[in-house]
Order: sequence, then C-alpha cells, then structure tokens
Amino acid sequence: MPILYTTKAYATGGRTGHARTEDGKVDVQLDTPKELGGGGGAGTNPEQLFAAGYSACYLGALKFVAGKQKVTISDDAKITTSVGIGPREDGGGFGLAISMDVSLPGIDRATAEQLAKDAHVVCPYSHSIKGNVDVKTNIV
Repeated sequence: MPILYTTKAYATGGRTGHARTEDGKVDVQLDTPKELGGGGGAGTNPEQLFAAGYSACYLGALKFVAGKQKVTISDDAKITTSVGIGPREDGGGFGLAISMDVSLPGIDRATAEQLAKDAHVVCPYSHSIKGNVDVKTNIV
C-alpha cells in the first residue's frame, strides 16, 4: 500500500495525562471519565477523540462515494458517532461499541442507506475495525 500521508502523536500519563500531535495541531489534556473510575476532569479521553476522528473520516468517505455516484451531499450533512467502552464478554479486556447517526438532508432514505453502506467500504476507520467492532449505522 503506498502511503499518502503519515502523522505522529504521543501520549503521556495514559488516560489521565496529555496527548499531542508532532505538529501541535492537536494538544489535549486527558482525563478518565468517572464511569471508568477516574476523576472526570475537564480533559478529553480516547473514546471522544476516536468518535470525532471516525465521524470526520466517515463523512469524507460518504462524500467520496456520493461523488462517484453523482449525488450531492449538502453542507449540513452530519455524522454523529457514539463510542462506548466496556469489559469484553470473554473477560480478556475492554471492547468498543459504536453507533453512527447519518444525517443526509435532501437525500432519499434508500439512497442514503446505500451511500452509508458504500462509505463503510471506503472509510479506513470502518475497514480497520471490521470484524472486531459491530458498528450500527442509523439514517436519521
């Protein structure tokens, strides 16, 4: 696979620490949510960062597949991604549960459903977790 772009980020302190990209465009304090035994401070957490990244990437994939199919995606299209974390049933660690609400104003439901399905094929986030995480996609 030819690599078109690479970025680097580092984290210190684990879930209660700090994360930063090498260029400084992302520079965040990390705090563990109370639900995971942390203090629930003002910082963000890996699940929030994943949800934001997945939402942006998936909307880009939707726009890509829509363009190939000559369908226009409006500027107010929105992806809302929920990322849950909890203990896996096998007791071996933690897992994620993901649901995505796909809002494509002005596009009929059947077309929106097909675009959403096709976008999961194109999106590298979807491809990376395929078979490991069940992603529920809802057209809203």
